Amino acid sequence: MADSPLRRLRDKAGGSATLINEGCKIVGTISGTGSYLVNGEIDGDCELDATLTLATGGFWKGTIRATNVIIAGHVEGDIIAEGSVEISGSARITGTVSGEAIAVAEGAVVDGVMKTTGPAEPLEFIEKRHED
Repeated sequence: MADSPLRRLRDKAGGSATLINEGCKIVGTISGTGSYLVNGEIDGDCELDATLTLATGGFWKGTIRATNVIIAGHVEGDIIAEGSVEISGSARITGTVSGEAIAVAEGAVVDGVMKTTGPAEPLEFIEKRHED
């Protein structure tokens, strides 16, 4: 993976995503495959064989279970990923976060427990990109 310039999940995302746009609110359970991009509001749980991205303006109240998870918005509930979890600097999470690997950007707020299910030895992450 070190040889790939696409280090982040969002860099690797390809194809069209299922979009839940700003102004849209869903109450209930979501399940499916493919990629999901949430800019709106979800009140419920999900079980996705997919990558879920909660954008900066997105809000999720409930449990997120997905293959990979990218959080830039606000979550009130647990996040359970089979693979990786990426938490950007704008994220606000209240709940448990678990995944094979967890990356947290400076500025993120996580009020809860983070548990990795991957290798016992932590890997050091050095940010080589600079945002202007």
